[in-house]
Parts: sequence; structure tokens; C-alpha cells
Amino acid sequence: MTATLYAVPTPVPAAAGRVLASYPGEPAPPTCRTGAMLVPTCGILWGVAPGARTENRGVQALAEFERKTGRHQAIFHAYHRGIRQVFPTEQEIAISREPGRKRILLLNWKPESATWAQIAQGDRATDEFLDRLATHIRENYQERFFFAIHHEAEDQVREEPGSGYTARDYAAMFRHVVKRLRANRAYNVVTVLVHMAYVPHTTKSWFQNMYPGNDVVDWIGFDTYSYSDPGYGHGDFDELLNRRSASKPNWPGFYNWVTRRHPGKPLMVAEWGVWFSERNPDHMAEFYREVGEQISRFPKIKAMVHFETPANHKGQDSSVDSTPDALREYRRLGRLPVFQVSLS
Repeated sequence: MTATLYAVPTPVPAAAGRVLASYPGEPAPPTCRTGAMLVPTCGILWGVAPGARTENRGVQALAEFERKTGRHQAIFHAYHRGIRQVFPTEQEIAISREPGRKRILLLNWKPESATWAQIAQGDRATDEFLDRLATHIRENYQERFFFAIHHEAEDQVREEPGSGYTARDYAAMFRHVVKRLRANRAYNVVTVLVHMAYVPHTTKSWFQNMYPGNDVVDWIGFDTYSYSDPGYGHGDFDELLNRRSASKPNWPGFYNWVTRRHPGKPLMVAEWGVWFSERNPDHMAEFYREVGEQISRFPKIKAMVHFETPANHKGQDSSVDSTPDALREYRRLGRLPVFQVSLS
């Protein structure tokens, strides 16, 4: 199936009367398509977690997001936890196989049934779930899909001996899960290690101990957001990807760090967005413009997945239509040729 292609946007009048400049840079060739392990042969996969943290986060939320943003989403992002429900669910399978609008699934899973150390050592209940999960995948879903194991785990790391949640425990848990699925022939699972790109975490002495190994990590992802108000997290797209801290002057920023540390891995911005502020309502539109202007500086990024929620756990809103200008710029951003990738 070939995703819908869009033309390069032409300048359109802004609400305030100014003309919004078109984005510079060379467009990606029209033959970009997903290749081995879902890595695009060129260009960047474009996706969304629609209606996140709401009851309306499935088919209806996706349809509404695609309607208002004016394009098909190559990736549909959903979340799972615990060891009761196997996945992809019927709804997720239907979303990925919608006639004429096929999508790649990005499914996050947090086990929560045992500590990382216990899972790594072969927790019986978790292993039984993983075996059921592999069987479900093998019998019901042959397409390749992204599988993130306990995303943003940095928040739960406890380095006390015996906690069961050290960074090395996480790495061992990740390895065990992947090995168990592969042993049960769930070969279409494309693994994603998703970090929380938050400077206090990324600069901890234990941070690099979280890496499970090249053989079980297919992609490296990270979650990061732009803040509309001056202060932490306020800036352009470069600041978003390479956020630094005055207290840790030697930290080069996540993108710089990961491309040096793991040069062979494709990168995914697995959650991103702009937290809207009524005090600075223009920042969202400006940020979307800057993404288009700066994306060519980050060639290792192969997928970007927006996190769309009217209210996160802090009440922050990342809705792309927070202002008319913001929606206009997001629509124009999604039409850039670099984000047009055919799903093979």
C-alpha cells in the first residue's frame, strides 16, 4: 500500500495578515518506503498517539486527528500494561489494516506484574503471558510492528541493591522479554528502547547501564516536549532534541549523545509535542515551522510520533489545533515531502 502523497505547501496568509514562509530544504524523493525493520529507505515516518489520556483514544480519535490535520498517519501509537490482555487488539489490527489507509502499529507495554529483576530471572506469570502474546501475534498478526518495552523507565530506576529496579535490572528485563518472544517465533516484533530524554535522568551515572544490547534493540526512541513558556524546555526544534542543563555542562544533548553512542541505530521521536500556553500562544505555531526548517540537521531520525492530549497528568495540552495558526503550521509540516513514506 502506498501512503497518500502531498504537494509542498505554498505560502498562505496568516490570521494576523502576514505571509507564512514555505519551508526550505530539499524534499525527500517520492520513492521513500519502509525497508528492513521498518526503517524508511529515505524520509521519516509520521505518526500519532491520538486522544492520549482520554477515553476516546482509538478509531474515533485517530479519524478526528487525520481529519483536522489533513493527512494519513503512517504510525498509530497505543499503550498497554499488565499481563491480562494480549495485543495487538482487534481494534488495533483493524486500524493497521484499514483499506487504502494501512498503518504501522507502535505498541508500548509495561509489565507491572513483577519487578524487572524478577522478570529477567523468569517470573512464571510474566513468562506465561509472553508465551500467550507470542502465540497471539503468530496466529493473528503477521505484519511487522514496533514494540516498546516499558517506555520511559528512567522514572522508576532505583539503584539500591536488591530493589529489583536498577538500570541493569531494566536491561536484563528487556533482554529477557525479547528473547522469550523470539524463542516463540514472534519474529515480526521490531523492538524500540524508549528513553525519557530528561536531563536529570540522562546525566545519571547509571543511565548507560540501561542499554540491553544491540542484538535485542532494533530502534532507539526518546520522548521529549517543547514548553511554550520561557524556562525549562522552551526553545526551537534543536533545543528539543539536544536539551542541555547548566548544571551538567558536559552533556551534549540526547540526539548528539545517542548518535555517537549508537551510530548504527535508527532513531524515533516516540512522543513529542508542544505544551500550549495562553501566555505565549504563538510558540506552538513557531515551533512547528522550526521543525520543518531544522529537520534536515538530524538525519538519524527515521520516525516522529506526536502525542496528542487535551490534558496530561499535569493538565498540559498538546492539541495541534490549540490555535488556528498552530493547526495551519502543523498541517503544512505534515505535508512536507520528507514525511511522505510509502508503507511496503
